[in-house]
Amino acid sequence: MILTVCSTKGGVGKTTLTANLGGLLASLGNRVLLVDADIQPALSTYYALTTKAPQGLKNLLMNAEASNSISVTDFGCDLIYSNDSVGELSNWMINCRDCWRFLSYRLQKIKASYDFILIDTQGAAGPLQDAAIFAADKLISPIPTETLSAREFSRGMVGMLTRLRTAFYYSGLTIPPLVGMLYRVDRTRDAALVTADLRGHVIETLQAAQANADGLPNLAISILDAHISASVCWREAATLGVPIHTLTKYPLAKLQLLAILAELQVVPTAQVENIRS
Repeated sequence: MILTVCSTKGGVGKTTLTANLGGLLASLGNRVLLVDADIQPALSTYYALTTKAPQGLKNLLMNAEASNSISVTDFGCDLIYSNDSVGELSNWMINCRDCWRFLSYRLQKIKASYDFILIDTQGAAGPLQDAAIFAADKLISPIPTETLSAREFSRGMVGMLTRLRTAFYYSGLTIPPLVGMLYRVDRTRDAALVTADLRGHVIETLQAAQANADGLPNLAISILDAHISASVCWREAATLGVPIHTLTKYPLAKLQLLAILAELQVVPTAQVENIRS
């Protein structure tokens, strides 16, 4: 399964979520590949590497070579790192026919070697993010419980998927289901209000998008019940370069990630329940 973590807003927690979901999935015995499709290569440096490949994402896309583009991290995940700090890939894709299919094509060739491929993306719309969306089986979008972030999800993410649906429908490309995940949830009244408002606003925005679809397939967008609480533990794990589930003094973080995996139906609920107990 290919999961793309995406948002039209930066700084919402995409890299943190990608790294920690990948680390947890690997710890459960899954073969996991992380793909850093962000020109700011935070995922590429989240975990230390035991084996560094000579090439990265740019080589995979432009030269269709996967064998020398896959590095190995010290926490059980493989990694295709970002090596496009100047944005060369985006410029290349803009001028390349059918470039939106390329990432999907490349990953399909190696998909059989992995149980999960997780793609981290940049916090802005662009051709590389579009390609990561079309390559996915499911989309995950972290939403901090702040008014501006919640509005950006309703406006930006739903708007982007509506645009892609219209632009690429006759090319045979389909939009995967999108799930929003509440992130950095605290116990304030404001967070509760934002959460309630977000769920209602997403429904309204989605209904408006469907009403103007002109016969195109409906978008599948939902908000998970599972969420990630605000906690210093996520920064601590990133500083140490370790998956959050390895920090045993923060058991809630692991339980919340397991709840997300169960609700996404990417890991059997029975397996999650066994770990919880």
